[in-house]
Amino acid sequence: MSGHKIERTTEDIRRELTAIFRELKDPRVTGAFLSIVRVEVTNDLSYCTVHVSAIEGLDRAKEAVKGLKSASGYIRRELGHRLRLRHVPELIFNATDSIEYSANISRILSGLDIKESEEEDADS
Repeated sequence: MSGHKIERTTEDIRRELTAIFRELKDPRVTGAFLSIVRVEVTNDLSYCTVHVSAIEGLDRAKEAVKGLKSASGYIRRELGHRLRLRHVPELIFNATDSIEYSANISRILSGLDIKESEEEDADS
């Protein structure tokens, strides 16, 4: 498959997975503020790795991944109906802590006490 088609399919999968996640009724998934960080699809569309992060932290993301794995059959079926793919890839869910990490960096940066006059002196 061409690179452009894989990229387009990856974006379509990401968009539809976001919508499907909202419809899930598993409390492990609905109780967390989940974000799909990255979606990777193999060239033959046999596997799709979905990296998921939760704002509550890595432990909460791991718990949500357990719920996603148990619902993977439903998610895969819905994905097939919505995207009309000939072969729907097998879904692999991974938990990451990227949202928690970026929120921590944001807190550190906002905690720095830099005055505007100091910034102007540094620029000169």
